[in-house]
Amino acid sequence: MKLLKLFGIVFFCGLLSPSWGVLSGLSCAVSPVAMQKVLSDAVIQNGLLQKHLQGLVLPNIMGDGGLLNSPTSITGLHLVRVRLPKLSVALLPGIGVQLAIAARLDLSGNCLVGLLSELIDISVDVTITANIKCTNFELGAVQVIIDDCFCILGAVKIKLLSGLLSLSVNDIVLNQLTATLPGLLCPVIDIIVNLVNIQFLGTLNAVIPVGTVGTIHYQLASLPFTSGLFLGLDLDGAVQQVGGSIIPHDSSASALPPLLDRLLVLGLRQSFLNAILSLLIQVQPQTFTCTPEAFSGAKQLQDAVLTLFPSGCSICSVNSPLSIRIELFGKPLILLENNKATVKLSVMIQVFIKRLDGSILNLLLLKA
Repeated sequence: MKLLKLFGIVFFCGLLSPSWGVLSGLSCAVSPVAMQKVLSDAVIQNGLLQKHLQGLVLPNIMGDGGLLNSPTSITGLHLVRVRLPKLSVALLPGIGVQLAIAARLDLSGNCLVGLLSELIDISVDVTITANIKCTNFELGAVQVIIDDCFCILGAVKIKLLSGLLSLSVNDIVLNQLTATLPGLLCPVIDIIVNLVNIQFLGTLNAVIPVGTVGTIHYQLASLPFTSGLFLGLDLDGAVQQVGGSIIPHDSSASALPPLLDRLLVLGLRQSFLNAILSLLIQVQPQTFTCTPEAFSGAKQLQDAVLTLFPSGCSICSVNSPLSIRIELFGKPLILLENNKATVKLSVMIQVFIKRLDGSILNLLLLKA
């Protein structure tokens, strides 16, 4: 499951290079729908947006000509809660990812109109749009930056405890919110974006133990890239045996099939899979005595082997049970075809007898 989490960064870093890399390991193409779900979970469902907007405090709002032509001031205006947040994602080919968050902000503060002081509640619909891209790739890490951020205000509702609200107060509030909210909300989005990047980047540069035989280390191989239909990622994978030796595998380009209506298309290169198989399939040589207790066809096997010996061979007499040694020969290979994968293992089979003096007589040696 951890391997799947690494795609979070892909969903997040929009990008830069319009071409596929020629790299070893793994490639994937991710749909905007999948990107939106992952980001919504991270930013909204996990409470990241609410947490970082919670301490939002707006500057005081001052104005003339309030109720009864008295000066108006609104102080202590702060965010009470975020309602109905919704996140959407759009791909920007050659630029990155456009992230848009729409929400209703409930604000509260103190309103002084002339000598009358009372509570004021403000509800405002906002849409924050940020263009995000990745840059400064180095050793599997990228820097996420917001290339542009703007905030659009929608409906604004103002409520005074007394119910006495003049048009001048409404205009003052709308003008001040339009002027101040973008400067307050965009830095918050920048913080959230970088926190999500750190969270997802931790799943991209990972070392996965494979039992006691070794590890698989994968990391981002290049900057993510966007087209008009998907966001793509290439990863480098290193397969390392216990003791430090790395199992080599060739780099080769791989073309992914069309995304169509799928959320994700994932491609593993055959050379990378072969390296993993070499790590996973490490069977020690097996030796056993060919007796009826070992397997029922022992007598038939011995008779079949004896028929292979030339007549008159003085050293070919078999007075002891046959012994069989089987060991892997060469590296395991995976063969990929349409809707089919076959693992090919080569073995060396040695048939011999152990003489009374301890010496070994090889009778048969074959590769299979």
